[in-house]
Amino acid sequence: MTTIYFLLVILGAFIIYTLIMWLNQKRILKTLTQEEFISGYRKAQLIDVREPNEYEAGHILGARNIPMTQMKMRLKEIRPDKPVYLYCQSGIRSGRAAQMLSKKGYKDLSHLKGGFKQWGGKIKTKG
Repeated sequence: MTTIYFLLVILGAFIIYTLIMWLNQKRILKTLTQEEFISGYRKAQLIDVREPNEYEAGHILGARNIPMTQMKMRLKEIRPDKPVYLYCQSGIRSGRAAQMLSKKGYKDLSHLKGGFKQWGGKIKTKG
């Protein structure tokens, strides 16, 4: 019986942690539809946070590739005084990237709803 209570406490803690992270992400990050994203991304820093092989297979025209795995080391490449538009494949990594950037003082953060897999605009591929 003690094991069940322990597992319930762990599960409850996990649910509460996930809810807090989700609410925090909603507070710091604007989720934009494709139309909203298109109307503003030319005035912003467009960052693709996917890995280089994903980026090379196809990315939004004008995007810079700063993978989530390299974000901490490459923060100097992103200006904190300009809007930052992020995207990944589905929206999960861009949300995590936004949380990291927010902790470092970045304020104007947006990401593409549904990520690159929902993108219907212009793309560029290598090769």
